[in-house]
Amino acid sequence: MKNLTNSTVARQNILNNAYAIDEINQAIGIRFIKFEDQHWLTKAQLARFFEIDERTVDRYIESDGEELRRNGYVILKGKRLKDLKLAIKEMDVDDMNVVDKSPQLGLFNFRAFLNIGMLLTESEKAKTLRSIILDIALDTINKRTGGSTKYINQRDEDFILSYYKEESYRKEFTDALHNYVAMGNAKYAIYTNKIYQAIFKEHAAEYRQILKLTERDNVRETLYSEVLDLISSYEFGLAKLIEERYFKKGSPLKSVELDSLFLAFENLPLWVPLVEKARRKMASRDLAFRDVLHQQLEGYIGAVPAEDFERFLGEKSKELAERINEAKDVFKRLKERE
Repeated sequence: MKNLTNSTVARQNILNNAYAIDEINQAIGIRFIKFEDQHWLTKAQLARFFEIDERTVDRYIESDGEELRRNGYVILKGKRLKDLKLAIKEMDVDDMNVVDKSPQLGLFNFRAFLNIGMLLTESEKAKTLRSIILDIALDTINKRTGGSTKYINQRDEDFILSYYKEESYRKEFTDALHNYVAMGNAKYAIYTNKIYQAIFKEHAAEYRQILKLTERDNVRETLYSEVLDLISSYEFGLAKLIEERYFKKGSPLKSVELDSLFLAFENLPLWVPLVEKARRKMASRDLAFRDVLHQQLEGYIGAVPAEDFERFLGEKSKELAERINEAKDVFKRLKERE
């Protein structure tokens, strides 16, 4: 089980998942102060819930204030504080005397409340809360993906076009290997793996093992659209370079010549930002959505932004079969252009 207390990425992945937050809110059922269309707790209320001293809360605000503020902790003063006091006058709110007398007041919305619950090591209630949070977060992803995250990448509306176009670039690449490289059939697997290793530091067999793919699973059907686009760029660019080198030489390339060509192509500076972006997305999304760690890409892992949870889990994300039906006309027009 993930240790939320020492992983900023794990905490943020939960807090960025609006669907999990809603489920957790329903499960906890804690009473908040309603203000500005959000639910809030004072520091005193939060300390009482977690059965800790307010000074403990202060220490976490001091040490993790930036993270807490990013996730909804605010200090009210001036007009906003006056508005809060007016809003809760008719409520039966604990610590109302403290609120009345305070020139400023720190408030935790629901995300900030969960955030500090994932940080606290001094509270047994926080430990129980973390277990609930992890269970619900995992269950939410499974429910919204039909129980399997293997093909969660296909719920992205960009996947279909990227996958379709990659097929045509793939054919350019395999045709170039077939026509212009003097090697046996192993060349297709060898140089496909070289592309994979250049982009995400794993060859196909390693990737299959990490994602627990079967022999019937197609690796490319599990890749995110950004990764497919980068593979397409590699395949098409290499195909043209191989063709150009063949006609310049006047005979098929040997393996040593293609290795040298590939190395020079791989080391072009233009690839650096594109490869780094693809690695970040692949490593971060697979950890958040598939609970899979690509050890070779561990240094690229970051929190998945809220828009990605909407992109892959939201109401607009659809299963591949539905999107194929919608895209038939697009495919037809693309075919006619070839």
